Amino acid sequence: MNHITQQLLQIVSDLPDNFRGAFNIREDGQCAGRQSSDHVRIESKTDAPGLVIQVEPGTRGETVYIPACVTHGDVDDLVYNDFFIGENADVVVVAGCGVHTDDDSEARHNGIHRFFLGNGSHVVYREKHIGTGKGAGAKRIDPVTDIVLGEDAVLEMDTVQLSGVDSTTRKTTATLSARARLVVRERLLTDGDETARSEFEVTVTGDDAAVDLVSRSVAKGRSHQEFVSVIKGQARCTGHSECDAILADEGTVVALPGLEAAHPDAALIHEAAIGKIAGEQLLKLRTLGLTEEEAEARIIDGFLK
Repeated sequence: MNHITQQLLQIVSDLPDNFRGAFNIREDGQCAGRQSSDHVRIESKTDAPGLVIQVEPGTRGETVYIPACVTHGDVDDLVYNDFFIGENADVVVVAGCGVHTDDDSEARHNGIHRFFLGNGSHVVYREKHIGTGKGAGAKRIDPVTDIVLGEDAVLEMDTVQLSGVDSTTRKTTATLSARARLVVRERLLTDGDETARSEFEVTVTGDDAAVDLVSRSVAKGRSHQEFVSVIKGQARCTGHSECDAILADEGTVVALPGLEAAHPDAALIHEAAIGKIAGEQLLKLRTLGLTEEEAEARIIDGFLK
């Protein structure tokens, strides 16, 4: 691994030194390191660039790391990763991504992740995205996540975009069987002329399943964000989506909620709140000795946490 990859890994994955579990490190479209464990097997796909990650039924307490890094311009990295989670397994998956360019060429990563969760399984899925480098080339990250939850399966998705990504389109689709549960927490920060679009489409087909989708974002500079969510209730279920956004400078945000109830016992809710930081919040912190810039940064940091 080169030194840029090492720096990006510290930011997006927190992969421990001498880690003994399952991991795969992707650098500029190539494998820079791989290891399976007794209960988690990682293999290369045979029909496309990417991985097949298989977690044995009943596996508990393991963390799987699959970070990807692009360290220079003129790289368009496309990868397909499939996760097969055995019944009653309980694992953590960490899939951070960092893109870096110091020249005028574009650096892009497009990770297409598919999750197939067996009955009664539980996955905590964490992804953290960042763009770095002083080059004029665009830094792009366009993740796609496709989720299929078996009966009583639970997936908790925590996705964070820190800064420096010029353009991102984030697409997530999910299908929930009976008593399955999907929890999504998205946090986005854009600045300058950056653009971000998040698309969520969740279809609930099983009785007593539930989805809880919450997005918190901050649009600074002249950046633009779009949040599109569609929850389709086709059985007795609960669904909740929420978009909370702070505007700073000349930033803009568009929220487009969609609820489709095709069952009389589908209870679906959407909430949205977009606005600037309240003046009294800034004033309170300034009376404690902070400058206006420091106060704003403190509020934004707390909001995104």
